[in-house]
Amino acid sequence: MSLDFVRGFLSETVAAVQKLDATAIDALAVGLGAARDGGGQLFILGVGGSAGHASHAVNDFRKICGFEAYAPTDNVSELTARVNDEGWDTTFSEWLKVSRLTAKDAVLVFSVGGGSKEKNVSMNLVRALELAKAQGTKIFGVVGRDGGTTAKLSDACVLVPVVNPEHITPHTEGLAAVVWHLLVTHPALKKNATKWETAAR
Repeated sequence: MSLDFVRGFLSETVAAVQKLDATAIDALAVGLGAARDGGGQLFILGVGGSAGHASHAVNDFRKICGFEAYAPTDNVSELTARVNDEGWDTTFSEWLKVSRLTAKDAVLVFSVGGGSKEKNVSMNLVRALELAKAQGTKIFGVVGRDGGTTAKLSDACVLVPVVNPEHITPHTEGLAAVVWHLLVTHPALKKNATKWETAAR
C-alpha cells in the first residue's frame, strides 16, 4: 500500500511537470533579466515553507545570476518586531518601503495560494503586491491553485497545475524549487558557473 502511494505521488509529479507552461517560465526569466539589467533589486517573498524557498532562491539569484536580491524573512529580528508592533498584514509592505522599492525593481512570490484578500489568507503578500503595483514594480510569481492575488497582479506568473486536490501544497512547493532552479540556469539570467558542473570538467 505504501509503495502504491509513492508511485502515485511520483506519477502526479511527472504529470504536473508536463503541464507546466514553458512560455510562462520563459517570460518570467526574461522579465527578471530585464529588471536586473536595468539596475533593479529583486525582493523574494514567501510565507511558511515558501519563506525557506525565498531564502534559498536569494542565494541562487545572487550567486549564480548576479542579482542584488533579498528576502524579508531572512531577518527574523525585523520580521518579528514588525509582527509584534505593527501586525502581520504589513510586515512585507513596510519592509519594502524601507528597502526603497521602485519601478526598476522586481518582486518574486513563492506561494501555494498567492494571497487572497477575499479569504483573508497571506495578507502580508497581498499588501506587498498592492504596494508593488502602485510603485510600478514588476511582479512575478510561482504559485498553485488559482494563483490568488499574485496571479492577478503579476507581469508573469507560473501556475503549478493541480493534478490531485489532496496534494496541492506539496506539489506546488516541490515544483517551485524546480522552477527557480530552471530560472537561475536560464540563459537570460545565468552569469556564473555552478560548482559541481565546473568540477566535473
